[in-house]
Amino acid sequence: MELAYIPSPSRGVIHLGPIPLRGYAFCIIIGVFVAVWLGNKRWIARGGRAGTVADIAVWAVPFGLVGGRLYHVITDYELYFSAGRDWVDAFKIWEGGLGIWGAIALGAVGAWIGCRRRGIPLPAWADALAPGIALAQAVGRWGNWFNQELYGRETDVPWALKITSDTDGRVPGLYHPTFLYESLWCIGVALLVIWADRRFKLGHGRAFALYVASYCAGRFWIEYMRVDDAHHILGLRLNNWTALLVFVLAVVYLVVSAKVRPGREEIVEPVPAGEAQEESAAAKDGSGDGEDDGAVKLDKSEDADTEAKDEAKDEAKDEAGAKKT
Repeated sequence: MELAYIPSPSRGVIHLGPIPLRGYAFCIIIGVFVAVWLGNKRWIARGGRAGTVADIAVWAVPFGLVGGRLYHVITDYELYFSAGRDWVDAFKIWEGGLGIWGAIALGAVGAWIGCRRRGIPLPAWADALAPGIALAQAVGRWGNWFNQELYGRETDVPWALKITSDTDGRVPGLYHPTFLYESLWCIGVALLVIWADRRFKLGHGRAFALYVASYCAGRFWIEYMRVDDAHHILGLRLNNWTALLVFVLAVVYLVVSAKVRPGREEIVEPVPAGEAQEESAAAKDGSGDGEDDGAVKLDKSEDADTEAKDEAKDEAKDEAGAKKT
């Protein structure tokens, strides 16, 4: 008996005239804006300049989208290149299908290019952006809800997800909302990274490594619940093995980095040469003003001494006159 459940949207796209407005795309876009907004605040707090995060995101986001799509298409190639399938669908990113592993990997390449152009260290930029990426994933996962995809096993829990579509092998029924589990987990990851960064002053890429490790820990058990088709190796889904491998690499980086380069970067973004000259000139002008103030104070002190001496002479003359009288 269905007492309570999470309903699925009847459709994932609304047409505004000839323009399709897709829920999946909106979730991705909103997630990017959240990541850039929070990353910008954290970058400024670390001593960086406003706008730098967005400038580098212009490189990272397109690379990340391409990487995420490539990972999905390669690991689920039968959806696009098997008999009866149309390979053109591999380019229809708006219909869903982004692998976070490929998105982060190729997105890091784009970020490296942007950081290199700005002359700033990639690890510091990644640390600032880490919790924002987790929040972007939390928002982006709701795109799977719009597409009625990536759900878990059948269940009768009150928060079960009701699938109504019967296309692409779906069977209508009540299932674990793994998209919701991952969204909530990502919010927890973001809060964990923010807390740990403040508590331990993480630097040199360690905040980003903490995000990666904690996300992989949650993705492992969430992936284990999913029932969509996937390649299996030794009884585990491919993404389970990927999560396990990336988790180990992230933990190793955390430990080694803490020993080799403890603490946090003192300077994350150098001041441009032109602005540095202006600041230097302003500092010199300020020191000149201080010297003038000192000269004025010295002149006033000398005037006071002269007045005191004159008063002493006048008093001595008055005393001498009084004695003669």
